[in-house]
Amino acid sequence: MLLGTVLVLLLFGGAGPASAHAALRATDPADGAVLKSAPRSLTLTFTESVGLLDDSFRVFDPRNHRVRTGEPQHAADRSDTARVTLPAKLGRGTFTVAWRVVSADSHPVSGAFTFSVGEPTPTTAAVNAGPTEDPLTADLYDTARYAAYLAAALLIGTAAFVLLCRPADTAPLRTPLRAGWWTLLASTVVLLVLRAPYEAGTGPAGALDPSALAHTLNTRPGLALAARLALLGPAAVLLIRARRRPLTPTLTGTAAAVAVGLALTWAAAEHASAGLQVPLAITSSVLHLLAMAIWLGGLAALLTLLHRTTLPADAVVRFSRVAFTAVTVLAVTGFYQSWRGLGSWSALTTTEYGRLLLAKLAGVTLLLTAASFSRRWTAQPAQAMAATGERVPATAGGPPLPDREPEPGTGTVAGPEAEAGADPAADVDTVRGLRRSVLAEVAVAAVVLMLTTALTGTTPGRAETEAANARTGASGTGIATASVTLVPFDVGTPAVHGTVQVTLDPGRVGDNSVEAVVFGPDGGLSTVPELRLTFTLAGQKIGPLDTKVTDRGGYWAADAFNLPLPGTWTMKATVRVSDVDQVSETRQVRIER
Repeated sequence: MLLGTVLVLLLFGGAGPASAHAALRATDPADGAVLKSAPRSLTLTFTESVGLLDDSFRVFDPRNHRVRTGEPQHAADRSDTARVTLPAKLGRGTFTVAWRVVSADSHPVSGAFTFSVGEPTPTTAAVNAGPTEDPLTADLYDTARYAAYLAAALLIGTAAFVLLCRPADTAPLRTPLRAGWWTLLASTVVLLVLRAPYEAGTGPAGALDPSALAHTLNTRPGLALAARLALLGPAAVLLIRARRRPLTPTLTGTAAAVAVGLALTWAAAEHASAGLQVPLAITSSVLHLLAMAIWLGGLAALLTLLHRTTLPADAVVRFSRVAFTAVTVLAVTGFYQSWRGLGSWSALTTTEYGRLLLAKLAGVTLLLTAASFSRRWTAQPAQAMAATGERVPATAGGPPLPDREPEPGTGTVAGPEAEAGADPAADVDTVRGLRRSVLAEVAVAAVVLMLTTALTGTTPGRAETEAANARTGASGTGIATASVTLVPFDVGTPAVHGTVQVTLDPGRVGDNSVEAVVFGPDGGLSTVPELRLTFTLAGQKIGPLDTKVTDRGGYWAADAFNLPLPGTWTMKATVRVSDVDQVSETRQVRIER
């Protein structure tokens, strides 16, 4: 069934938008723009479709008073835009816009920008250029996400172990199956309840709003969580039926369908649901999650049986083969998802997503190292099976079979393996070695799952790079975008620090307009007696070139400043705050051809 799905999606799955996680492409009015008359609306354009919240726009006037706006909405037939109407009499001065939307892959993104009507003026509204969220809500939500991954691995992996490895005694596995089912149920309920405050960036008390759950159930992530809850019903029925009757092909097929459905509830609401090749990405994500669950959940089942029951060697050998197949699927799908999420080799070290991916790769390497030791221990019963040409009833762990009697004068148990010439001491060593290696695998697997949870909540490197390109006009979309650089400064005396926001328009080779705004420690506009901006291209021995910005009454600007060559220029900002206090800071600015 999965192979057929892959083939269909390969034929019909085309390329989608540029990347997962919405990146702000442009704003109208532009960030830092000075307008002659007040605009009637604000429009934000993103790199992918976005969902809107009731509070997606918050507009503040120069006195930090909230401006009454209309309901946020999309532009006509444009799901990648967010628009809100402004009052007819907006007034004059500098306005601050704080925005928050939900990207197509279910993660909220936010930011802020300013524009001025007439001329820039001091404002007490703080400009927050990054995402905002309530720490407690975010921590609870992330903990529930991790618990859901862990529970899915335990539930699906243990069930797969029973179906594929067919151990003689499955009674000890009822506990991890029940634990996985109940944990998945509880974590899904928590995610569903906290989804609304998580999107809005508010505290957990926001879940008490009667309209919160209704809003969540009208979104794709909410529908995916509701579907997961619905699938847990058939899963419970299957667990009960499997205890009362032998396994049948129908029961096995139904269990596989439920597992695929559960995996889809993750794939349809996270990174795979937006960006490049969405149909293929969803299929890859489903396969990746199922392979992960079969391997890691199977390890937990194997460890349980090794400590609590007699485990036939052939069941251990079967799991070894199943685990090898699962690891192969993980490698193929993981490589594809890494390429899709990164976009370039440089993103491995320059983005948070890339660094987390490197950490996960290190964890997987340790996991494979531990797995190699496990395969060495399981190779012994496998060789015995190959030598005899039949099933070897040697136990791989747990207490001896009840019908075995101690050999006279030895006190050891003589089982079929002893009759076949096996060394009981060697069998004990095999059991102990296998237990240790499997325990190590389970411990490392828990860490890898934590890194996986963090990755699913981190902006992919491809999207982060695209967002940076959108800010510098190098996105390759043919849309010239101004380059905006923030330069923090600190003179070293109390309350004498702030940020210089420098805008180069269009941020490319040739003439550029330069605009610099100084923000004080409270985030509001600040006036300074002198500001100097210079650019140097050290590789070509050009510069420093002085922009010769002048004070325009609240901001500094130069109408025409020529940058003759593309490359990474060093911008030096010198801020003088008094007759004796000044400081210089540098930042790298990429100039495209």
